Amino acid sequence: MPHKGGNCKSRRSGGRGLLISVLSALLSLATAAAFAQTASAPMTVRIAYITQVVERAPPLSLLDSIPADEGLLGARLAIEENNTTGSFMQQEYALADAVVPQGEDVAAAFKKLMAAGQTVFVADLPAAALLAIADLPEARDTLIFNVQAREDSLRNADCRANVLHVIPNRAMLTDALAQYLIWKQWKRWYLVAGKGAGDTLYAEAVKRAARKFGARIVEERSYDGGSTARRTDTGHALIQKQMPVLTQGADYDVLVVADESDLFGEYLPYRSFRPRPVVGTQGLIATAWHRTHEQWGGTQLQNRFEKLAQRPMTERDYAAWLAVRAVGEAATRTMKADRASLEAYIRGDDFGVAGFKGQKLSFRPWDGQLRQPVLLAAARTLVSVSPQEGFLHQRTELDTLGFDKPESQCKLKR
Repeated sequence: MPHKGGNCKSRRSGGRGLLISVLSALLSLATAAAFAQTASAPMTVRIAYITQVVERAPPLSLLDSIPADEGLLGARLAIEENNTTGSFMQQEYALADAVVPQGEDVAAAFKKLMAAGQTVFVADLPAAALLAIADLPEARDTLIFNVQAREDSLRNADCRANVLHVIPNRAMLTDALAQYLIWKQWKRWYLVAGKGAGDTLYAEAVKRAARKFGARIVEERSYDGGSTARRTDTGHALIQKQMPVLTQGADYDVLVVADESDLFGEYLPYRSFRPRPVVGTQGLIATAWHRTHEQWGGTQLQNRFEKLAQRPMTERDYAAWLAVRAVGEAATRTMKADRASLEAYIRGDDFGVAGFKGQKLSFRPWDGQLRQPVLLAAARTLVSVSPQEGFLHQRTELDTLGFDKPESQCKLKR
């Protein structure tokens, strides 16, 4: 009997062990199924693009055209590229876009996007509209990438803690140009500026760059470019006749033009009183991106964009593309999708985004401006890239362009 009882105990123990094993296996299968279900549901990173239609002067030449989708297609290309990487990382990127008609309320469109859960924005807006949305009480906990407004004030007294600047400001552009002119030993500048608000701000940035790098403005003239008269035969002829007189005066090495509205600057090359190079907003220009840029794999980006847009990539396209790519880089590195985590990484020391400019790009902590090389280009060729060789800095040569930390008036507080 004891022997028989012993066998029954053994069988009961074996039954319990088998039951435990079965339950454990079922639990493992359930856990694996839950993990698989979680893994198959990608993390969604949401980005919103907002812009407004504005009236723009017709291009000077009929060979030029103004894209209606400038900026937006750069953001869409970056979303496609983010999703290519995200497919391997269980991440999905979604772009919501709002194109506000001319004259309508940008802030209302921004609030609507926020109400839909958007917290990361690419703002392709002029300075006034950018500040209008950044200053909304509801926007306190948003991250806004500025991809259009160049105003130096936005990086100084008018800076906002929830705004990062991807587009170079005027100080960066004129510093990049000044370094090249100083390297060429063209230190005597003749400045011609239009009457527009942007022309005045660009001229001020030129004067600042001259002081910073040791150039001298030997003469300064202003010119009222008029309006659409340039598109008529009479207007063309009149402006052409005015250019030699406008540029007659002190001798100079280079003619610097401040004409952001593109009303008269294109008439200066080959029509100046003296045979001198033309630089600034026309002639040799400083820009974040240019269709002639091919170095550091730039051709690959150009080709991908042209395949999508059926046109060359513009500077605003590039800035919007770079803003969305910066978010993608942060999401890939942190494996997070919330605004706070993404922003913390983007503003941190470890962040760097590839911009097809030969080095990683990062944001300055004191004013939120993206450090980046600036291209110097003519109509059909890339001439140089700044910073120029020999312009040194204790942190990075990129900080020789624009406002360095000791110069900044920005106080970033949330």
